[in-house]
Amino acid sequence: MGNQVKILTLVNKKETCEKELENLVYGAVEIREKNSHKYLYVHYRNNGKLVTKYVGEYSEDLYNLILNNNIKVKELKKEIKEIDKKLKDLNYIDSELNVKIMTNIDFAKRHLVDTIYKQAILEGIATTFADTESIINGGKVNNMTSEEVLKVVNLKHAWEFILNKNVLLSNTDFNILCEINKLVEEGLYYTAGKLRDVPVSIGGTKWKPELPIESVIKEDLNKILNSSKSMVDIAIELLLYVMKKQVFIDGNKRTAVIFANHYLISKGKGIIVIPENFTEEFKKMLILYYEGKSISEVKKFLKEKCYMNI
Repeated sequence: MGNQVKILTLVNKKETCEKELENLVYGAVEIREKNSHKYLYVHYRNNGKLVTKYVGEYSEDLYNLILNNNIKVKELKKEIKEIDKKLKDLNYIDSELNVKIMTNIDFAKRHLVDTIYKQAILEGIATTFADTESIINGGKVNNMTSEEVLKVVNLKHAWEFILNKNVLLSNTDFNILCEINKLVEEGLYYTAGKLRDVPVSIGGTKWKPELPIESVIKEDLNKILNSSKSMVDIAIELLLYVMKKQVFIDGNKRTAVIFANHYLISKGKGIIVIPENFTEEFKKMLILYYEGKSISEVKKFLKEKCYMNI
């Protein structure tokens, strides 16, 4: 595993620990009495400042919860410290995103449920907007198979990955592409994130993609990324390339869309998503594109019907 992927894995792990830390009630416990009632307060340091926080009316369960949280906090802080050490050994330097990219992240997050819903529809997943929203928020649905639910959950994880600040500071490259597919196909294929090594056929056409070769893919991606075209055109080229190349055993359309969006968002240029009412039209155009036809038409379609600027 390359250093970049190691860094991304560590950064994601650190962010998970920090989020868990933020959600815990912990600190030195103080019990205050007033009008024959007991109330719990905790004292802790935040960025060097001593903070006092009211927790709630005293109960033995709440008191024990705080004590248990204190143990968990020590473990999390120790883990974060170890991650920081590993990141330092990998010469990782934390940087800040500019305002335009931060605005794009907010824009993508506001449209996240809708985006995942549209991607699910493109993939043929039997979901509704309401069910998609429920799954993303951790709720339960009754009209979907466990595999369909997992695919939606995986889309959420893949989008969270590319919306991570540190991931957006990384180049849109082969490593990012593989990491996205790994998340998209997690729990579905043991080869998730790895190049396809078996032939595949595409429904609706006799055309068959060649087996992908890592060095060729890396070279092709670099050519697309270093072209003189506009950033939106480059994102569209990336999307279509991954779909046609069928880089992975499955999840190529989902991976391609998220991969292209990593590039767009990292440039502060909006997002691409195929609207559900254009799904069938896009699939037909995609088949023609695979066969070497309607190349300009599908690019125009993606630019005019699927691209959302901020």
